[in-house]
Amino acid sequence: MTPVELSRTVLHSVRAAVDSGELCVDVVPERVVVTEPGPGGCGDYATNVALQLARAAGRPPLDVAEVLRKRLLEADGIDDVVITGPGFLNLTLADRGETAVGLVTEIRRLGPAYGHGDTLAGQVVLLRVPYEVRAEVVADAVARIVATQGGRAEVEHGEPVNLRPVPAPEDPAPLGADAAQWALLYPAQHDRPRITADHLVQREGNPLFRVRYAHARTRALSRNAARLGFGAEPGPVAAREVVAALADHPRVLTAAATLRAPDRLARHLVTVADAVLPFLPTVLPRGEEKPSAAHRARLALAEAAGTVLAGGLSQLGIDAPEHL
Repeated sequence: MTPVELSRTVLHSVRAAVDSGELCVDVVPERVVVTEPGPGGCGDYATNVALQLARAAGRPPLDVAEVLRKRLLEADGIDDVVITGPGFLNLTLADRGETAVGLVTEIRRLGPAYGHGDTLAGQVVLLRVPYEVRAEVVADAVARIVATQGGRAEVEHGEPVNLRPVPAPEDPAPLGADAAQWALLYPAQHDRPRITADHLVQREGNPLFRVRYAHARTRALSRNAARLGFGAEPGPVAAREVVAALADHPRVLTAAATLRAPDRLARHLVTVADAVLPFLPTVLPRGEEKPSAAHRARLALAEAAGTVLAGGLSQLGIDAPEHL
């Protein structure tokens, strides 16, 4: 079950509780947000929908949470539901292997549009920036990321400025287009960017290299699998960290858009790369081994990771080479 599917499942349970009279609210939310559990939470995902409904229902959040908990325990794909804090619902999915299947299938279906949503649909985000190179680059990336959530950003120069990242200490142009973009976008806006040759070295200590290398490796695996006569096919895969990183992509993209923080997306791409790189050596058959369903499933997961990495780099204005 993907985060989008889980969100729909929770929303279905809310509507069912309202239709049956267990909860009395005038308006049912159009969407439910599921995120990773916070401090004190547990399971795979959490939602605060019970707290959102409590006032309208005229009941304590814990009562609303218990109503929803009973319904969610009957839903397909959910193994357990635990209530924590004032009424958070913590959800444990039934089968991580099947979660990988649904997630990879969704990424293959949506391609680079995976993670796009409607959180900012119809909204115009006005960005007023100073005449400074980092501010211009950040605003440009924010505009692209806002568009993934259905919004539109307009960039202006003038007061009052509402987007003012710490300026670069020197001209990043000598780094080249891609490394310069990364150097300006990867640090949080309140941090001073490093304009150094470290962004150009091809080694593990360079986060940009790890992201681009991970993408290039996924593309190489697809080419080599084709030479071996097999292709990708979603299936159960024991790769919890990779699945978790890919599943988190929609949430990160939404946060980057709403908070005007492309650095969140950049750091998430590093998380995806660091999760998938140790997994990649398991994808292709070794020695006399013949391609199996497991290899096809691993290849599908690797390709899904490559799709997320390429899409994320594109949102940052950075090329994702197929050969590196």
